[in-house]
Amino acid sequence: MNRLDQREHPDRRLADELAQVAREAIRDELRRQTREQRRTAALYAAAGAVALYAGAALALAVGLALAAGMPDWAAALITAVILGIAAHLLRGAARPAHGPGGDAAPTRREGAPGVGAYPPEPPTAPGVPTATGVPAGGPPPAPPAQRPASPAESDASGDARHRE
Repeated sequence: MNRLDQREHPDRRLADELAQVAREAIRDELRRQTREQRRTAALYAAAGAVALYAGAALALAVGLALAAGMPDWAAALITAVILGIAAHLLRGAARPAHGPGGDAAPTRREGAPGVGAYPPEPPTAPGVPTATGVPAGGPPPAPPAQRPASPAESDASGDARHRE
């Protein structure tokens, strides 16, 4: 066996053991974080279910209060309309600003993976003239300005003309 191979063999075994220890430590940390997140998600789900029942009980109370002074079907209809309006307002509050068509324009949130995964596209390809005749990327850049001749240069050229 080559002398160099003998020295690399213990180092390789040490590196493999170190990698194994690092993998186990990372795996244990990920398991711990997953357990905590699972517990948090379960508590949020339970809170959502309880809030749903609380909302149903509130809707029932509104319906029963209205039913005291009008027919039951009218009280149920008014309660449904109130809940529909509340749902529409909550949805509108959760969406971004509305565009001219009344629908919310899709936006891209920075730092949020998977949200708004498409980049916005220009209405026309860059460089293609639009109805106004100006390319889509904006007006073309102005050519570089020529430097006006200095008085000494204009005198020199003028002197040459006068001599001829």
